[in-house]
Amino acid sequence: MDQTTEDRVLDGRVRLRQPERGYRAGLDAALLAAACDAGDGARVLDAGCGAGGVLLAAAVRRPGASFVGVERDVRALALARENIALNGLDARVQVVEGDVALRFSGLGLEPFDAAMTNPPFFDDAGALRGPAPERRAAWMADDGLAVWIGFLSKAVREGGTITLIHRADRLADILTLLAEKAGSMQVRPIHPFAEASAKRVLVRAIKTGKAPLQILPALVLHDHEGGKHTAQAEAILRGEAALGWS
Repeated sequence: MDQTTEDRVLDGRVRLRQPERGYRAGLDAALLAAACDAGDGARVLDAGCGAGGVLLAAAVRRPGASFVGVERDVRALALARENIALNGLDARVQVVEGDVALRFSGLGLEPFDAAMTNPPFFDDAGALRGPAPERRAAWMADDGLAVWIGFLSKAVREGGTITLIHRADRLADILTLLAEKAGSMQVRPIHPFAEASAKRVLVRAIKTGKAPLQILPALVLHDHEGGKHTAQAEAILRGEAALGWS
């Protein structure tokens, strides 16, 4: 069995066992969980949930919603199940084995009210120095971004939301792919510093939505005052604030 660590996220409200080596949930996962705006009674899908970093934080943030994670890696799936039990969320959080490269209908699940993902950020092995073998599945999308967005679009009902976090330099591709399936797109840039270019974007779309594209105020993660995060970012990471879409 691979070595694991137990970490506390969301200001200690979530206990997360994850691999000591390999993909570990970090800032991107925390931001995606904060961007989940599912209301009471909503059903939410997390595609490629890994050990459950996004899944569990979103579930704690949204206690009236239920969540299902889909993961193809059996070791990550086992950790996710362990983490669900560890946090006492068995009643409204579950995970199933599945691959986004296959049809959503093959999972035997009803369409969801919302779907979210923190997908692998690269689909071109020449775009970066090869990751360590234990990190490859988390960094390299074997089937490309189009497959992930196609899976999410099939996973939600009409009027359902699709939310993802990705590299800012893939924004044009994301919007183009989403436009084939959804509308009412909103983009929130994520800047490391106020004067720096955005490195990440959070994108949300509504299946069959018709509203025009919106660029929302950016989130700035760090300042130069000596603190690790800006006050806004710190409040979001602690679970004291959410990343809303209005």
